[in-house]
Amino acid sequence: MIYLDNSATTKPHKEVLNTFIQVNESFYANPSSIHEAGVEANTLLDRARGQIADLLHTKGQFVLFTAGGTESNNFAIFGIPKANTHKGKHIITTEIEHPSIIEAVKSLQNEGYEVDFLKVDENGVISLQELRAKIRKETVLVSIMHVNNEMGAIQPIEEAAKIIHENSRAAFHVDAVQSFGKLPIFFNGEAGPDIITISGHKIHGIKGSGIIAFRKKMNIIPLFFGGGQEQGLRSGTVAVPLAVATAKAARIANDNMEQSAQKYRKWHNDLLEFLAEFGENIHLLSKNTGAAHILSFSVKDLKGEILINALQKRGIIVSTSSACSSKQKKTSHVVEALNILSNFKKGVIRLSFGSFNTDEDILEFKKAFTDVMKELKGDKNQ
Repeated sequence: MIYLDNSATTKPHKEVLNTFIQVNESFYANPSSIHEAGVEANTLLDRARGQIADLLHTKGQFVLFTAGGTESNNFAIFGIPKANTHKGKHIITTEIEHPSIIEAVKSLQNEGYEVDFLKVDENGVISLQELRAKIRKETVLVSIMHVNNEMGAIQPIEEAAKIIHENSRAAFHVDAVQSFGKLPIFFNGEAGPDIITISGHKIHGIKGSGIIAFRKKMNIIPLFFGGGQEQGLRSGTVAVPLAVATAKAARIANDNMEQSAQKYRKWHNDLLEFLAEFGENIHLLSKNTGAAHILSFSVKDLKGEILINALQKRGIIVSTSSACSSKQKKTSHVVEALNILSNFKKGVIRLSFGSFNTDEDILEFKKAFTDVMKELKGDKNQ
């Protein structure tokens, strides 16, 4: 099997799995307990927290461990506005955010919050002019994803941060689930985000692990209430093995980022050239200006499910779009936002690369896709 669906989830590194098992075996005590075993577990937890903080250029006290990207995003979307209603009830996000952002802000709309959705161009990138026009003194939160999970568009985070911080008191949240470990993303004072969210299983970590981090102390209310763990912001016994394994995965991703980026860019460009050979049968959603590890395109007059099944028969695993919503029958909101022609909307498939992929995988995909197109569409340019 050739696995090219790493933006949906990744295979954990062996080192990460070994770390997870070792911590479960040796440091299984509750880190909130005051006995020696609890203190040892808490020391390990603090070390993992500090390692994440170093990578993001913040302090350990501003890093919280969660159950994944969805929880982390929900934490930001609900926690900041509800704690800062004295500043206003206006939120800005984009049309192409992950459902964990879109559905959360829609929920807040039902509670009386006003939400502006920034449009994107044909490359999937927001307009900074529109952001500047929409932001106002009542804006309490701006949430813009760094890399789009369906087609890889990279948003101008630094420029957006400057506009937000110069023109409002709003907190700036960046969903970095698809960018952490692939592109540089960290806190850089007023020139960067205020909140970053990360998912462990997107970086060859373990499912059920995530991070929400802040660049400074912020006014935020918790989603969960109970024993007051994680500085009172996320009650519940902290999963030390998951936290330590996530820190391990994050360090590996950061250490290998430059080398991986070069490899992914080579594959991305090679496949763009390859797909161009199919002429008008292919519409490229991903551009060479987007993230290198994601390549999304559509085949004219074909459903994505048909393409996926045909490739799967040949041992190639890809996806239609976001794994979180790919089982739904309606067209992706990201595809709708890009305004592509109607006869391409149903045929979107996404390739996404990870650490275990090789040059041979890309070659095998090209062979398999050529066969599929001959089978389903005839010759390349027909």
